[in-house]
Amino acid sequence: MGRLFGTDGVRGIANEMLTCERALAIGRAAANVLFPKKGEEKQKILIGTDTRQSSAMLASALAAGICSVGADVLMLNVVPTPAVAYLVRRYGAAAGVMISASHNSAEFNGIKIFNGEGFKLADELEERIESVVLDNTPPCAVADPLSLGTVFYADRAVDDYIDYIKSTTDVRFDGLRVAIDCANGSASVSAEKLFCGLGAECHMLFHTPNGLNINKNCGSTHMENLREYVISHKLDAGLAFDGDADRFLCVDDHGEIIDGDVIMAVMAADMKRRGVLAHDTVVGTIMTNFGFGKFCEENGLSFIATKVGDRYVLEQMQLEGYSLGGEQSGHIIIREFATTGDGQLTAVQLLSTLIRTEKKLSELQTVMKKYPQKMVNITVSPEAKIALFTDPDVKEIVRRAEEKIGSSGRLVIRPSGTEPLVRVMAEGEDEDFIAALTTETAAAIQKRLAIY
Repeated sequence: MGRLFGTDGVRGIANEMLTCERALAIGRAAANVLFPKKGEEKQKILIGTDTRQSSAMLASALAAGICSVGADVLMLNVVPTPAVAYLVRRYGAAAGVMISASHNSAEFNGIKIFNGEGFKLADELEERIESVVLDNTPPCAVADPLSLGTVFYADRAVDDYIDYIKSTTDVRFDGLRVAIDCANGSASVSAEKLFCGLGAECHMLFHTPNGLNINKNCGSTHMENLREYVISHKLDAGLAFDGDADRFLCVDDHGEIIDGDVIMAVMAADMKRRGVLAHDTVVGTIMTNFGFGKFCEENGLSFIATKVGDRYVLEQMQLEGYSLGGEQSGHIIIREFATTGDGQLTAVQLLSTLIRTEKKLSELQTVMKKYPQKMVNITVSPEAKIALFTDPDVKEIVRRAEEKIGSSGRLVIRPSGTEPLVRVMAEGEDEDFIAALTTETAAAIQKRLAIY
């Protein structure tokens, strides 16, 4: 893992790790690396933001860096992350940048870069940009002041994205009653218009961002309020997005929370019935619930697990031409329509399945049996993340835990790619045993890693 770029771009506390100076340097370095030859025709880079108070500040700094090396900037303002990936192709831009820290709290922010085809940058390009920034390589600013880049502003970015997502279904949602939790984030500018435009009766929750309330006790990481609202208002479903709307989880008509694994199972079964699931295969990660593999076996599907991170899921999908993949967290990629995880696209496709099958969501989600799973997050230093793989005492703790769980389940221990955490997860048939083993193992690892 790089010193700046993690599994989902650059991320850190705004104005502390992710300063204006660093954003400017990243913008300048990215433009230099992506466009080494300065021609007569200026390259164009899109910049979108989520609703964090720091996003406009960082977008301005990033734009200044880009313009200083002779590239133009088209500001999209507040949009979902997948809108940037889509609009970079629609608007013929050479690259796109999203300023967002996704599901993290308001003090964090991040920078995600997409290439001209709407895919996240390859590791090699991120490493080159990182090297320019961290090694203080002299910038290749344009010598002629008249050749500087210009900042333009898009006035239809959100509408163009909404129109595209609506075009991915031929189903109307008339009669469907749903609650929509926008996490006080990017979905606040698009979800109501999108789902109401498809005919649903929409009950909007957490859609009034103030710069500080993004993901605060709401969204796909805090679904308690959405669950209660769906139950009390007897709705058909509750839709929950994260801060930049690239993740989607939901609540069924009985108030049960449905995670990304179950959503993928429902969609995979429907796509196979319609003959649009490429190679009858779904791509997940090592954190995908054990029950998903069982679902695939029972339904004549193949399952491939990658490292955690939607970029790795997408790489595997591109390698073999698979059409559906994603993560338990709600990052789901539908390659027929998108180059990255798209929460609102996934929600539209799931509700379309609901209408096509004429079933309730509580019925559809029974297609997969989830195995009990317990996860404990440990806050650690950067040095401790490295020690997780090298410290002999940690290795012994893990070995003993794996010996206890045996063949009746599995244990996964990994560092987070976006947060200062180590995640300890166990899974198996006996819920009490799994919970106890996870807690015990996490405590032992935390005690050992505290020395770093």
